[in-house]
Amino acid sequence: MQLGKFTDFGLRVMVHLALTYPTKTSVQQIAKTFDVSEHHLAKICSQLVKAGFVTSSRGRSGGLSLAKPPDAFTLGEIAAALVEGIPFIECAADGECHCLLAPACGLRGPLFNAQAAFFNELNKTSLKEAIGDPFKTRSLLSI
Repeated sequence: MQLGKFTDFGLRVMVHLALTYPTKTSVQQIAKTFDVSEHHLAKICSQLVKAGFVTSSRGRSGGLSLAKPPDAFTLGEIAAALVEGIPFIECAADGECHCLLAPACGLRGPLFNAQAAFFNELNKTSLKEAIGDPFKTRSLLSI
């Protein structure tokens, strides 16, 4: 399974916020750090807020911050929230498969199992663990 750019950058945002936790950080600063469109990043951050991983506040002292400490989140739950609504296979889109092969399909079970195994593996790693060496990672991101 391959994660899309939306999920990739969502995980990067979470790493950035984990490194600066509990301090608030602006979307503008994160976009600058990763050299990505601020508009695109705002959509990703909105999804992270909606999923309850991030808190957002406006104003002079506003910004984004993790809703909980970095060890409270797993990569699997973050990735799952970011790919929500994007089916791994067509059959997963609405629970009904409209594929011509559906009556004799042998793909659905193995593909669903592969998807579950993928997220189970990601669930073994916390956001805190994903940071690696926090001093080195902060240095690489210049934060």
